[in-house]
Amino acid sequence: MKSGWVTLVTVMLPAIAFAKAPVLLGKVADGGYVVPTKQLIRPAGQVLEIAGRPVDMVLSHDGRLIYVKNTSAVAVIDAASLKSQATLAYESGTASLHGIALSKDGRKLYVTTQNKILQAAVLPNGKISWKRGIVLPQPSIKGEPVACGIAISDDDKLAYVCLSRSNSLAVVDLLQGKLLAEIPVGVAPYDVVLSRDGQTAYVTNWGGRRAKSGERTAVSSGTDTLVDERGIANSGTVSVIDIKELKESSQVVTGLHPSGLVLGLDGKTLYVTNANLDTISVIDTLSLKVTDDILVRPVASLPFGSAPNALVLSKDGSRLYVANGGNNAIADITLADARHKKAKINGFIPTGWYPGAVATDGKNLFVVNVKGIGSRDKKPDVNGYSVYWTMGSINKAALPDAKMLKKYTAQVKSDAQIPQALRALEKAQIGKRPVPVPDRVGEPSTIEHVVYIIKENRTYDQIFGDMPRGNNDPSLCTFGSNVTPNHHALADQFVLLDNFYCNGVVSADGHQWVTQGYTTDYIEKEAGGWHRSYPYSGDDPMGFASSGFIWDNVLLHNLSFRNYGEMGVGTVEPKTASYSDIQNVYMHNASSVKLGSKYYVNELSRYSCPDFPGWNLAIPDMARTESFLREFKKYERKGTWPDFVTIYLPNDHTSGTAPGVPSPEGYLAANDYALGQIVEAISKSKFWSTTCIFVIEDDPQNGFDHVDGHRSICLVASPYTRRNAVVSEFYNQTSVLHTMELMLGLPPMNQLDASAPVMKECFTNTPDNRPYTCLPSIIPLEQMNPKLSQLSGPQLQMAKQTLSMRWDLPDKIDDDTLNRIIWHSVKGVDTAYPTSYAGAHGKGLKALNLSFSGDAEDDDD
Repeated sequence: MKSGWVTLVTVMLPAIAFAKAPVLLGKVADGGYVVPTKQLIRPAGQVLEIAGRPVDMVLSHDGRLIYVKNTSAVAVIDAASLKSQATLAYESGTASLHGIALSKDGRKLYVTTQNKILQAAVLPNGKISWKRGIVLPQPSIKGEPVACGIAISDDDKLAYVCLSRSNSLAVVDLLQGKLLAEIPVGVAPYDVVLSRDGQTAYVTNWGGRRAKSGERTAVSSGTDTLVDERGIANSGTVSVIDIKELKESSQVVTGLHPSGLVLGLDGKTLYVTNANLDTISVIDTLSLKVTDDILVRPVASLPFGSAPNALVLSKDGSRLYVANGGNNAIADITLADARHKKAKINGFIPTGWYPGAVATDGKNLFVVNVKGIGSRDKKPDVNGYSVYWTMGSINKAALPDAKMLKKYTAQVKSDAQIPQALRALEKAQIGKRPVPVPDRVGEPSTIEHVVYIIKENRTYDQIFGDMPRGNNDPSLCTFGSNVTPNHHALADQFVLLDNFYCNGVVSADGHQWVTQGYTTDYIEKEAGGWHRSYPYSGDDPMGFASSGFIWDNVLLHNLSFRNYGEMGVGTVEPKTASYSDIQNVYMHNASSVKLGSKYYVNELSRYSCPDFPGWNLAIPDMARTESFLREFKKYERKGTWPDFVTIYLPNDHTSGTAPGVPSPEGYLAANDYALGQIVEAISKSKFWSTTCIFVIEDDPQNGFDHVDGHRSICLVASPYTRRNAVVSEFYNQTSVLHTMELMLGLPPMNQLDASAPVMKECFTNTPDNRPYTCLPSIIPLEQMNPKLSQLSGPQLQMAKQTLSMRWDLPDKIDDDTLNRIIWHSVKGVDTAYPTSYAGAHGKGLKALNLSFSGDAEDDDD
């Protein structure tokens, strides 16, 4: 693959049967890519790879050019050759998650950003040049309005713009460049389309209608949003706007997360994609009633997970082409008419990873794929892949005939692992003997209790790079056995997994993957900048899948559940207590500090330990362990224990070299010791013989790894875990969920956990009940970073840079800078940072103004 902004690839589909998907992440020898979900990506037709996360596009009126909205620039692409003609970077800021349009005369291009409409002139050669930015009003909750979908009037005088955080439709005079009106609509408006006569605007409201007094709500980016008893947003609507009166005249109830919409050629029918329900709402614009809901899953019996989020009408108006983000495919649908009483799915066309926009010129489909081929944007002179180096894509495919569509459909089902998902739904067989991981849901397991320990932000090589039994690179090991002896001992005594991957990239999608086995369209579109919200701790119901969380699945099937800190924010009383204060209190069993946790998801709060703190790096993991062990001893005395337990140990995140907190090694050592104590206590309890413990990271935090930035650690400890084994099967975060579900007799929540590979290779049917003994910490648990007065040179500069970072929320710092600080803190200032694997992604050394003798210069820094 060539470096740079775009790369053109042509994918030819073989006539022979498709080979089984490979088990390694990345490029496949015979074409395509395996992404962290283990889906195989092989788009139909030609493919143009685009660095970044493209989210929207528009075709020129003559069909010759494609304008693609990417995170930091607009790409101009020749539609015939699918080659890049030009790129135009935004003068400031980044693009919003949706919204690009051409004027009716084709001479002006409009792109929405967080707070502006950017207007570009379209030159005769098709290239574009910025002319102005029209600033949009700030919402009453402050911050940016996050402008999304945009529609232009037929006379090119007015623009109608969805303001997501303002919950309004802005009407903008394009000649004067000023706001004419702001019309209140529903929650989080996403897209807008005008009626044929220009008198009505239709707006999709991602979060549905406004809440009434007394209704159950949760806050989404400053707005009270309707939620169900699980805390998941449960309303979706389309606002109907009277343009003459400049007011909303009605709202039509749709499915969840109504996103893309298109008006039928007769102007009497509106089609709306419901991304969080897998349906298309068909709305009669005269009666304003939904006349049909079209299910767009590849097989109707599949669970939720297709994520239809964009659509386009065929030129004759008889078909819809729908972007199914979860299936990496376009659904080809014949619409109902006088001959066809019901809409019919004809088949599916393969795309890149997570298609998010689709267009047609009548002969071809053009698809923008938000995640493209995954984190595979190859940098010059770099051997590895950062999880942030997303390579989106566009694919162009000729509209297929029936024969080709049949082949495409078979490929889509195979590549999206639909057969595996269907097998996960098979009925249990009677008379099966108990085994650790049953074949089917409902068959007996030897496991009665599952413990799910979730940590923060490490790659495989950072922890296990010093373990020669696995696929390792010792030069990348930062926190080896001298820092994390319990992680290493657990991997040695039980099973070492050296081909395990995080599905996500950062905490906002990472915690959704580990608790839902899925990320919504909201998360995928937001990931380009996180300007609307950053829902790592359950603080935005728009980030939650309609299929729910793993604990919802547990409770729905009458099993018991206890949570310790996951999706919580840790609290401390008194607020002035420092890390050292809290550590001293818990090391000496005092009670002068009170710890707790705030939960945004009420259902989770009900089942959570009140004094176990969630995210808060100022709280030692040892304090969390003490809280867990206190309750655990009570369960032992009672002789009962919940079926499913989640435990959050976040401090392997570290806080750099800021004074007053542990050093990076100190944080990891304490995290390691806390983990060892928990595993020891469980393994020496009366529950051990029927318990399995899973330990994973929520995301890899842009860490370096010689295989891939998504590769991370997973520990599996139980009497039935294989001892002293190395397992190199492809597993991921959804594999853990799928395996736990089978142990507990739970059906899969959605298509992604249903299709995930089950971790059977980790287990044996013969138990070994030997307990685990926690190893003492080699690094002193009280090892703190030095005071500024004790530092000089690069160490002082690193400490000052760390102090300037924000640590109260995850991922509010530049990961590349933090990783460099951690590296040099542990390895020394003269040890070269592994740019050949980590590259120069973020602010790096130049932002720090450091000049370490061991570091090479990087132009991208």
